[in-house]
Amino acid sequence: MITQNQISAVIDQTVYDNHGDKIGKVKHVYLDDNTGRPEWLCVRTGLFGINETFVPIQGADVVGDHVEVAYDKDRIKDAPNIDVESGGHMSPQEERELYNYYGIDLDASWREANQPGETGWAHTGGQRERERLGSVGREREAGRADLTSDDAMTRSEERLTTHTESHEIGRARLRKYVVTEEQQVTVPVTREEVRIEREPITEENRDAALRGPDISEAEHEVTLHEERAVVEKNTVPVERVRMTTEKVTDEETITEQVRKERIEAEGDIGEDGRTL
Repeated sequence: MITQNQISAVIDQTVYDNHGDKIGKVKHVYLDDNTGRPEWLCVRTGLFGINETFVPIQGADVVGDHVEVAYDKDRIKDAPNIDVESGGHMSPQEERELYNYYGIDLDASWREANQPGETGWAHTGGQRERERLGSVGREREAGRADLTSDDAMTRSEERLTTHTESHEIGRARLRKYVVTEEQQVTVPVTREEVRIEREPITEENRDAALRGPDISEAEHEVTLHEERAVVEKNTVPVERVRMTTEKVTDEETITEQVRKERIEAEGDIGEDGRTL
């Protein structure tokens, strides 16, 4: 349970639901008018943080650098829309609507709020206090000075902060397939042909020429050879292909409305800004 001493610490902290999903950031804390106890967290949600949703402080805790609440993100997102610009107060009907939506027992909450506790709160008032419960909640923003103890007024303004989120825009894949094409290769081949050579009788070959019979018939056979082209296929690696990604930075212009507070002086003010 978030205590009064932790109010300033939870402003601008990130809020997570009971499943660990991020909801938004705490922008305001609404207190009970009579007890001063924190009752509601006003959480800014949405892509650009432009929506504000009320979440019960009941069951909420500060854990490290963030706040964890007792409800899931979808239920918080669909909570009744309360106008936070209406002077920092909720009507009795609006707060009762929030209590009913989150399933909080008004009677039980009233009894808890009127029991003495660590802060020493103990209240009377019976039915009057019971009717007041769930009515008016006053917004007290941490970090702002109490005007009853300070003669200065704080001027605030909204400023845009941006971030980026990664979204899948497509997929690419490598696919290998087989194609067939014709190739022509010229291969040199050789063959043997018969060639008749004649040589005259000389002193060197006369003995070989006279070894046979004088006159006879004879045959001499020569075997001829030739080369023929043979094709073989061998698979060899030729290259490696992979896919990589690279980041390309573009500029995207976002237009959003922001609110600013203005401070003007009223009454008897001199030209030099001093009170007359």
